[in-house]
Amino acid sequence: MPEAVAPIHIQLDPFFDLSMDSLCVAGFDGYFRKVNPAFVKLLGYSEEELFSTLISDFIYEEDREITASHRESLIKSKPLVNFENRYICKSGELIWLHWTSIPMPEEQLVYAIAKNITHKKSLESERVSHVAHLSQINQKLKQLNYTTSHDLRSPVNNLLYLVDILGLEENNKEETAKILDYIKLSAEGLKTTLDSYVDALKENEVTSIRIDEVCFDEVFQKVKSSISSLIEDSKAKFFLDFSALESVGFNTSYMESIFLNLITNSIKYAKPDVFPEIRITTNQVNGENSFVFTDNGLGFDMDKVGHLVFNLNQRFHGTKDSKGVGLYLVHSHITSLGGSINVDSEVNKGSTFTIKFKS
Repeated sequence: MPEAVAPIHIQLDPFFDLSMDSLCVAGFDGYFRKVNPAFVKLLGYSEEELFSTLISDFIYEEDREITASHRESLIKSKPLVNFENRYICKSGELIWLHWTSIPMPEEQLVYAIAKNITHKKSLESERVSHVAHLSQINQKLKQLNYTTSHDLRSPVNNLLYLVDILGLEENNKEETAKILDYIKLSAEGLKTTLDSYVDALKENEVTSIRIDEVCFDEVFQKVKSSISSLIEDSKAKFFLDFSALESVGFNTSYMESIFLNLITNSIKYAKPDVFPEIRITTNQVNGENSFVFTDNGLGFDMDKVGHLVFNLNQRFHGTKDSKGVGLYLVHSHITSLGGSINVDSEVNKGSTFTIKFKS
């Protein structure tokens, strides 16, 4: 048998201090005892402020009760896994944290790891909202279907009746011409009715979407702030040029969603040995407004999946948390407002998304 290797003493302080996840040690008395630099940076408070304030005071008010109940379980030696709550940063920003906490009763301490999942919550919230919107659209389509089925039955039956009469052998030329005139009038009326239903549906869709003058840089800065930890951890670099077109008439929430999904996808699907580089530019040529987003990530095989890129529930890489929804939402937001989006990509050479806005 091989000789057993003697255990060595490992200094864990560098592991604690260099971790990109937020690590902390809390006492059963409800105060932090030790925090790592990542935790300090995430919340924005100094170590003195964190150590001298009850932990519950940093927690968003709506989450304090449920957090307190889980803390009681921790004190009773039950580990806490997959728990999420919201903390208030010193800047006033609200962030979502995912906790794994292990109690040490003999030391009266809790050892915990917190991951910042704010960007994931933003994506989840947007997707839930979009599903609700789709459900509303589906309900309208069902109502339109019921309405048209009911209201068009009589005109269609009238047309069928006229066609039957037209087929009778005893009709003379004058009667046939008269019946054909009736058929033409009925068909024109039917077309007018159908057009009115389609126009009503379009009107309901468009009027529910607010259009504002949206500044690209303002949207970028807002989204960047909301996923700052994700960007810092990935060491992503951005190259921006909005000088050709600083703003465009669009829906603000949709634009934020476009930035959020494209940026998080670029980080999620970065090449393993290469830091993400993201270039975002705008153009205005011959009255055509466009937005170009380029990254250096894994890319797609366009010959194989190019026609599926913007479809719902499509996954092209083996990433665990991929839902196949992000690019579908981006496409939906753009096309619903009369724009278009195209992608050019090569495997391991990145992707370029070109968005053209409705003039």
